[in-house]
Amino acid sequence: MGFNPTEFKGLFFDIYATLIDWESAIYPQLLRLAQSLPTGHARRADNAENRKWLIRAFAANERVVEHDNPTLPYPQILEEVYSRIGTDLGVQVDEADKVAFGRSIGDWPAFPDTVKAMQVLAKHYKLFVLSNVDNASFDRTRTGPLKGVDWDGIYTAEQIGSYKPNPNNYNYVVTRLHEDFGIEKDQILLVAQSLDLDHASAKALGFEPGVWIARSNAAMGESREELESKGLIELGAEFSTLGEMAEAVERAFSGQN
Repeated sequence: MGFNPTEFKGLFFDIYATLIDWESAIYPQLLRLAQSLPTGHARRADNAENRKWLIRAFAANERVVEHDNPTLPYPQILEEVYSRIGTDLGVQVDEADKVAFGRSIGDWPAFPDTVKAMQVLAKHYKLFVLSNVDNASFDRTRTGPLKGVDWDGIYTAEQIGSYKPNPNNYNYVVTRLHEDFGIEKDQILLVAQSLDLDHASAKALGFEPGVWIARSNAAMGESREELESKGLIELGAEFSTLGEMAEAVERAFSGQN
């Protein structure tokens, strides 16, 4: 693969799961929904197996709702996902809880390494957002848990008119970086946690092999090995955290001096 950080000028990031710890934020809300079930029901349990089931239910429903409603604002996507999980569980959904779930995105915390790592990366690259959210929701994240990170461009599903993995979203990045910053496609690097969505899309659309931030996440589908064996992904590098990536980038650029 031969990942060389010094060959790139722009990084574009998936935000929620890569920079923001969405799983730890939504799990307590989904568990409270599940605990509407009768005492003794397996789905009421606060354990690893049930956590995985709830997070995967969220991810699967989210993808369907986004695909079927490409212009629906993201808070309403979350509301519909919450309702569908309630249906999957066979429990009554409280309207106030559903609305609160839809509005909670700005409160989802950043991973501990995120802000410092992004400040390091900003010394070497232009930084861009490509996220499946609306403008207002990302603004709450930008001014809240990601305060201290400066962005050169913010591209949301609301702006583009569709949700990832629609190719339009990734191609929008290519157009904007070329026209607004003079950065060409082969100088752009994807940084993302999601293999089957972001990295598979990047390979299919001819991007340079991206950086996988291999955060632990119950919503992961097929493994890296399975996806690579099918030729669906090609990774330039893998790091357990964004902080590790920032350290590698610093070493690479310091070696040029």
